Amino acid sequence: MAESIYGKHKEVLPAVLKHLVSQIENYNETKRKETGEPAYEHLIYRIKSEDSMREKCQRKGLPPVPKSALYDIHDAIGIRIVCCFLNDIYDNIKFIESIPGAKVIVGKDYIKSAKPNGYRSFHMILRMDVPFEDVLGQNPGQYFAEIQLRTIAMDSWASLEHQMKYKKDIKNPEMIVRELKRCADELASCDLSMQTIRNLIRDEH
Repeated sequence: MAESIYGKHKEVLPAVLKHLVSQIENYNETKRKETGEPAYEHLIYRIKSEDSMREKCQRKGLPPVPKSALYDIHDAIGIRIVCCFLNDIYDNIKFIESIPGAKVIVGKDYIKSAKPNGYRSFHMILRMDVPFEDVLGQNPGQYFAEIQLRTIAMDSWASLEHQMKYKKDIKNPEMIVRELKRCADELASCDLSMQTIRNLIRDEH
């Protein structure tokens, strides 16, 4: 059996993920108690599979070793926060930025500046100080997580676009790409309208 691409740190990754997820979930419960509404609709998280990480190392021209998987590449731990409203995304970002021992080292706002195909989401890479040895031998160590934040509409669109990207032998792909872009723009407009309506209900300006 091949050695894990995460090496001895394979056993640590679930603990690091749990450490981060528990803080996000606690924030959600606090927000619910304070306002009567949750901070997000749902939370999805995973540790990248060995095969996917090996494939990513190969794609990036990196050796399939723990240092590549846990230091050079930053998405061994992945979290997606799916929100009802646009403002919730930015509220969650503020909370994540405030987590003790965590630092946002990359932030990409594809909501305000969508990708050409219509993709919208906020991506961040988080570097966390944790009480475990890392791949460089430091203890306390540093681990990375990729966090994506989207509205429900953005998440539904991304799921459909993902199917398009990986399905073979699609008829009329150019037409589907155009329709996806049109839908992305319409959904973005709906997200803005929904946020405006919510603000009016709350009498916020």
